[in-house]
Amino acid sequence: MALATTYKVVLGSIAFAIFWALAVFPAVPLLPIGRTAGSLLGATLMVLFRVITPDEAYAAIDLPILGLLFGTMVVSVYLERADIFKYLGNLLSWKSKGAKDLICRICLVSAISSAFFTNDTSCVILTEFVLKIARQHNLPPHPFLLALASSANIGSSATPIGNPQNLVIAVQSKVSFGDFLVGVLPAMLVGVSVNALILIIMYWRLLSVHKDEEDGTGEIVGEDDVSSHRFSPATMSHISASNSMDHVQSSPNNINGSLATHLDSIRNRINSGDQLESQRSPCGSIDSNDISTPAQFSEEKESKTEHWKNKMWKLCVYLVTIGMLVALLMGLNMSWTAITASLALVVLDFKDARPCLEKVSYSLLIFFCGMFITVEGFNKTGIPSTLWNFMEPYAKVDRVSGIAVLAVVIILLSNVASNVPTVLLLGGRVAASAAAISASEEKKAWLILAWVSTVAGNLSLLGSAANLIVCEQARRAPHLGYTLSFWNHLKFGVPSTLIVTAIGLTLIR
Repeated sequence: MALATTYKVVLGSIAFAIFWALAVFPAVPLLPIGRTAGSLLGATLMVLFRVITPDEAYAAIDLPILGLLFGTMVVSVYLERADIFKYLGNLLSWKSKGAKDLICRICLVSAISSAFFTNDTSCVILTEFVLKIARQHNLPPHPFLLALASSANIGSSATPIGNPQNLVIAVQSKVSFGDFLVGVLPAMLVGVSVNALILIIMYWRLLSVHKDEEDGTGEIVGEDDVSSHRFSPATMSHISASNSMDHVQSSPNNINGSLATHLDSIRNRINSGDQLESQRSPCGSIDSNDISTPAQFSEEKESKTEHWKNKMWKLCVYLVTIGMLVALLMGLNMSWTAITASLALVVLDFKDARPCLEKVSYSLLIFFCGMFITVEGFNKTGIPSTLWNFMEPYAKVDRVSGIAVLAVVIILLSNVASNVPTVLLLGGRVAASAAAISASEEKKAWLILAWVSTVAGNLSLLGSAANLIVCEQARRAPHLGYTLSFWNHLKFGVPSTLIVTAIGLTLIR
């Protein structure tokens, strides 16, 4: 595609630059309106500047991607209500064998949860668990926070529902869920292992704490010690857990005997002082709470009923989620599969769905709408095509040198323009270039784009939303607050990104 008229090139570039500035620096002093409003502003300018027409703007919005994103967010909300992340958090410290073991566990749990529940969700939920574990073992938090964020990014590369850029790639490439998983999974598993090894080597001294110096080794994170987060990428808000239940305790004699007989026996014991002295508890008094009443029996029965109802509901949530993953592996339409699963959970909940639906990040969906229009307008200027035509001969995916050049370009663009816009700008062009070689090379090109654009998020603290979520959640955690600095992340992120990306590229199938 040749360059458009000078008028369109200049104004389209201005609109895209405004979008980019607000996407990367949402609190820029000159216009602190945030990412969502920034994407809408960029989209509106593209139409006002007549770079694209209103009809072209509407056509640029990819509804299947929005449907898939909405469905997975709703499923994530219900999974959190079903305590899946609490169980994952407890798994981190169960029978722990030391700091290095914790690093490996965090990397593994973070990667697996991110592959199926998105990296942002995993980071929102697990950050405070990780801080609590670091405190229990009297260790500095930053190696564990780095393990969480970096492994979440690497793990999310394995599936189309792991992160937003993979959603875009899966819908645009028509690569099935199963093919995507098989193609990237080996690279993801090896990448997570290498990432954990790099962390252990870099922070060997900090992690080499003797067991007798540790505080609370092997403790499981308590429910009351960690806030229960409610996922909303827009606000990252959380509400303190208050899941305590009143249990009514009574002996078998109390349950089987009649209430009148029980009360009479207590009166007789009170009236006979000698018997009372011999039978009195060490505390020297009788607890009135030991007297069971019909109301208490009724409450106990209701409590047991609610307990089993809650167990069955959780089981249904897990079964629906597994069913969704099976349907995706079978190659069914990803968007409608996710939407169907989310609606099944709404129906099974049998309550007003508004509280759960309010936790969906609608600002993220609006951000995507504006981004689709803005990127389409920038494509109409012809600038991306001109730059790709210059670079294409050096970025062929059938050569090692070509893959290396393509990977470097993707890493740089993902950290400068963010990974989702990079995928939207490069995806079709990289795939078309690879398709000219063979169909298998086209599929490989899409998977390379998914792998590199995702792992590239580990380069710097600003490289991905997951990094920023971990940083912000750690800073705000009550009684556990910790600030993960840009330089602490960068000195680990650069070697980790380059090594993991290079090793993973050799395993992409």
